[in-house]
Amino acid sequence: MASTAAGWLRGVVKGVPSGDSLVIMGNSKAEIPPEKTITLSSLMAPKLAPNRGGVDEPFAWDSRDYLRKLCIGKEVIFRVDYTVPSINREFGSVFLGDKNVALLVVAAGWAKVRDQGQQKGEASPFLAELLRLEEQAKQQGLGRWSRVPGASEAAIRNLPPSAIRDPGSFDAMALLAKNKGSPLEAMVDSVAGGSILRVYLLPEFQYVQVFVAGVQAPASGRRAAPETVIGNDIASNEQNGDSVPEARAPLTSAQRVAAASAAMVDVPADPFGKEAKHFTEIRVLHRDVRIVLEGVDKNSSLIGSVYYQDGESAKDLALELIENGLAKYVEWSASLLEDDVKRKLKTAELQAKKARLRMWTNYIPPETNSKAIHDQNFTGKVIEVVSGDCIIIADDSVPFGDPSAERRVNLSSIRGPKMGNPRRDQKPDPYARDAKEFLRTRLIGRQVNVSMEYSRKVSFADGPSAAPGAADSKVMDFGSVFLVNPSKDGDAAAPAAVSQQAGTNIAELLVARGYATVVRHRDFEERSNYYDALLSAESRAISGRKGIHSAKDPPVRHVTDLLAANAKKAKDFLPFLQRNRRMPAVVEYVLSGHRYKIDIPKATCSVAFSLSGVRCPGREEPYSEEAIAFMRRKIMQRDVEIEVETVDRTGTFLGTLWESKTNVAIHLLEAGLAKLQTSFGIDRIPDAHLLVQAEQSAKHKKLKIWANYVEGEEVSNGSVVERRQKEEFKVVVTEVLGGGKFYVQPVADQKVASIQKQLASLNIQEAPLIGSFNPKKGDIVLAQFSADNSWNRAMIVNAPRGVVESANDKFEVFYIDYGNQETVTYSQLRPLDPSVNSGTGLAQLCSLAYLKVPGLEDDYGQEAAVRLSEHLLSSPKEFRAVIEEKDSSAGKVKGQGTGTVFMVTLIDTEAEISVNAIMLQEGLARLEKRRRFEPKDRQLVLDELEKYQTEAREKRLGMWEYGDIASDDEDSGPPARKAAGKR
Repeated sequence: MASTAAGWLRGVVKGVPSGDSLVIMGNSKAEIPPEKTITLSSLMAPKLAPNRGGVDEPFAWDSRDYLRKLCIGKEVIFRVDYTVPSINREFGSVFLGDKNVALLVVAAGWAKVRDQGQQKGEASPFLAELLRLEEQAKQQGLGRWSRVPGASEAAIRNLPPSAIRDPGSFDAMALLAKNKGSPLEAMVDSVAGGSILRVYLLPEFQYVQVFVAGVQAPASGRRAAPETVIGNDIASNEQNGDSVPEARAPLTSAQRVAAASAAMVDVPADPFGKEAKHFTEIRVLHRDVRIVLEGVDKNSSLIGSVYYQDGESAKDLALELIENGLAKYVEWSASLLEDDVKRKLKTAELQAKKARLRMWTNYIPPETNSKAIHDQNFTGKVIEVVSGDCIIIADDSVPFGDPSAERRVNLSSIRGPKMGNPRRDQKPDPYARDAKEFLRTRLIGRQVNVSMEYSRKVSFADGPSAAPGAADSKVMDFGSVFLVNPSKDGDAAAPAAVSQQAGTNIAELLVARGYATVVRHRDFEERSNYYDALLSAESRAISGRKGIHSAKDPPVRHVTDLLAANAKKAKDFLPFLQRNRRMPAVVEYVLSGHRYKIDIPKATCSVAFSLSGVRCPGREEPYSEEAIAFMRRKIMQRDVEIEVETVDRTGTFLGTLWESKTNVAIHLLEAGLAKLQTSFGIDRIPDAHLLVQAEQSAKHKKLKIWANYVEGEEVSNGSVVERRQKEEFKVVVTEVLGGGKFYVQPVADQKVASIQKQLASLNIQEAPLIGSFNPKKGDIVLAQFSADNSWNRAMIVNAPRGVVESANDKFEVFYIDYGNQETVTYSQLRPLDPSVNSGTGLAQLCSLAYLKVPGLEDDYGQEAAVRLSEHLLSSPKEFRAVIEEKDSSAGKVKGQGTGTVFMVTLIDTEAEISVNAIMLQEGLARLEKRRRFEPKDRQLVLDELEKYQTEAREKRLGMWEYGDIASDDEDSGPPARKAAGKR
């Protein structure tokens, strides 16, 4: 206690046992300061019923409540006025600031004054004032002196039996079922230990014992005092700090004597047990708290989270105990808590151990090969998936070209199936490829947040369980990876114990899909901060029998690895790969800037693939590593398209590779990381003129390998210069579809006139007999166009199943020379006459270059199609079509709106601007997004077109009627428009 003048002491009110007594502790810096229980001199408050059950004196609870709320936790000045040795109690005067607490209590009518001890000196120095205030309170009917009818009876608590002494009298499970997850108001009556509270649940005043969920504080000990025998059981002393024993069978006399003798033994406190109890007392004793019930133990004691008020905020008692080193995390009750709460408790315990706080003072962590790296958090893009539990990320904070930019991250606390090693004849584990593909499709090229958590030395031979001193070992970094913007395939809905700002936990997704298991760490080992969420996800995967937990055989995919085969076997595959033209593929590995390992799912093989006509620096040459790093970020493990041209003598296939419909060689050349190889002729390479432009751009900018380039030193041959000119031809538009697509016929093509002449000379006979002519899907036939009854070459798009049964059977046909599509009857079909050319159709599908035109089903799609038809079909005229790009991703022509598309700038020789510009100017189209690396000529065209788009936007024309429109994803092809007229 802090001393003051004339015997007055200073302290803080720790507890209020009744309406006339206070527990005051010194405000010294000691861990457990001294304390005194002071009864207010000359006062007598109504007596409270014992907590085991019974009846209060009238106004007893209100009297205590008044004093409790007045003084608890506040600094007071007090003095002992007198002592009564017979009852071992000290009586005194207490001041709260400059106000006498006893005078305040009496004036409010919550205690009466007794003056019978004056002769013995057992009276308050302020007795006269107390008597005056008591009389005043009586006259005013305040507090216990209330004259309101029935007030006295209403102020009597009839306490239910204590759930601590008589567990059978209280249905704890019913209370839990009714209130689980909802806060209950309570007042802490006593603290049995740092993590054990005895409380009154309000407003029923049910007296219960509550274990703080998730933690266990050291035992606070038990003083030597005989226990009271109640019936056939022994009840613990109310203040001994222990929980009540479980109910037993009736005791014999000998057992009762033995039990009584044992109760006399002093049970010492565990280290820091008293400190933990004091810590809890000064925060919650005799204070209002909120308890969120989590469970019930076998003695009907409640298990819950306890929250107390500290200024403007609410504090979690469990977390406070652990953070101050006064409790440990216990799984048995923590399992009842939310994953996020458990993670906080475990993290707090880890920090307390590291700081060696209180009960962890002598803590020495067992030897481990792990090392915490908590501060190494970063963001970046995923460029490679090594396996189902390991990825490589390009750190955004490290400049491109720096070797440390690529960081290998192993996912914390999980283990995916092993990928195996073909060189050692080790086959992949079941679901290993599935786990890797799961990560590849979700992560490659995506932005992620990475929280590094620990490093561990791992043996090459024995895996994560190897001894730290193993000879062949390396240090692996472990962390949690979060996908910033989850895809729309359902992954975002998976439970994750992270904030929305962090993103979706990839490790949790893997485990939930059954593509990885959770590592069972030893107690001292570092682990994921989201370990409990991983365990929960694994439990769901096991119960759902997903992935590796499934009883089904794992999917098997046989792949022929042509890299490991001889060149002859690769050449045997060449005809098949050439026949398929463009094929979807996946870049498995970047071997050099221009050479890659490619997986071709359709051909079930992996090949070495090199870009035709493009070469990057060799391994020992400058910029070799930079070219590899560049292409790793561009195409590593991306979905691409390839077109195989040939195979060289080493078994490497040569051809063109497109990623997002862009020739990747253009990126290499523009970045100054590759050169064109023109000695064998470049004309046969798709997009050759774009490659030349890209190289010229890098030369002029003197990028990378062109740093010392001098203009004029290298002269391009004539063929290359020629190819730099854009291809253009005169056309007549024959059909408009929608979405900016239309069919044209080349004016200069002699085949047009020839075929028209052949058709005009035909003498069409009557319909063939049913059964003699059975056209099938894909057949080229003659069909009678409904608009003018002319006969034209057509391809069967859809036909009835089986043989023809009636002349009215319907067939859907596509007029290959005009681009129209309609449904005709069997009687309107004839076999293709031998005199008619059976070659490819004359109609070429085109699209307005650089534009996004709404489809027929989109807003303004119908208006755009009508306006385009008016421009192109209102009168027979010729247009000049400049081919900007070709897209053959749709494969061979199979019907209206499919096949190779020429992206063209369409120019009416009689108009001042192109049809592309007119559609922009009228607000019926908008410019497509600019690419990251735009060729200079393309930039100039886009800049010019943007003027027309800006004009439409400012005038609020067409789709700009209501202001700016949001950008959308890549448009799909327009729906087929049937029964269109031949032009």
